[in-house]
Amino acid sequence: MRSRRSRAVLAVVAASVLGVAGCDAVGGNASEPSGTAAQRTKPSPSPTPLWDRSPDSLAAVGDSITRGFDACSLLKDCTEASWATGSDASVDSLAVRLLGRAKAASSSWNYAVTGARMSDLAGQMAQAATRRPELVTVMAGANDACRDSAADMTSVADFRAQFGEAMSTLRAAAPKAQVYVASVPNLKRLWSEGRTNPLGKQVWKLGICPSMLGDADALDAAATERRDTVQQRVEAYNEVLREVCAKDKRCRFDGGAVYEYRFGTDQLSHWDWFHPSVNGQARLAEIAYRNITAPGT
Repeated sequence: MRSRRSRAVLAVVAASVLGVAGCDAVGGNASEPSGTAAQRTKPSPSPTPLWDRSPDSLAAVGDSITRGFDACSLLKDCTEASWATGSDASVDSLAVRLLGRAKAASSSWNYAVTGARMSDLAGQMAQAATRRPELVTVMAGANDACRDSAADMTSVADFRAQFGEAMSTLRAAAPKAQVYVASVPNLKRLWSEGRTNPLGKQVWKLGICPSMLGDADALDAAATERRDTVQQRVEAYNEVLREVCAKDKRCRFDGGAVYEYRFGTDQLSHWDWFHPSVNGQARLAEIAYRNITAPGT
């Protein structure tokens, strides 16, 4: 009898406990969930994007294009017309577009060097990193193809190793800096456009990109093969830029936008009919700004 009475009491107590627990689970007057349950009910915060579309500072590395070579006068740099850091209002450089005119003057730096090749980029990256820039722009590779002859061009393997070294140099000093990589321009198209100007062809003879521009009027099989070889090497360089950049979570390649841009005579320097004019520099700034500010990963 006592045993049956004890079991009955235990059953009533258990029912009461389960009833309270069930009420809390359903809601009603139950208190707010806590602990793990509370964490499950709160929305997860949005992750901070790795790519900042509005950086506060900019450093540019590369070659004569980023120095504005031949944009203002013959065989001279014109950094005020640089697509990356220039102050010329008609260019509306990338720095001005991103930072505003006043801030661009104090928070953008141009470490590009006319004549530089990919082997020089690591040194430029080291200089750029000292400024702690939030964005580094890269436009290099044209001079690796523009050699005295097609045989003298930088090999694809060396180009890859040199670009990888440049990125590693930057990352060692500025691990969070963003990098925008512009593709190498279509040199064969520049030859096709510029060869229509007699003055330009005379300037080419001074030594501007001999592998592509040498014997500009020659259309024989040997000349055609030479230019095609240079063009194929440029395309291979662009593939290297894309692949190496893709391995870095804070790097954006332009997707071949500069290579594919159809530079016309208005976009070419009227001093050498090869380098970008002020108008051409403005177009490069537009391409860069569009790629850097585009949404995406």
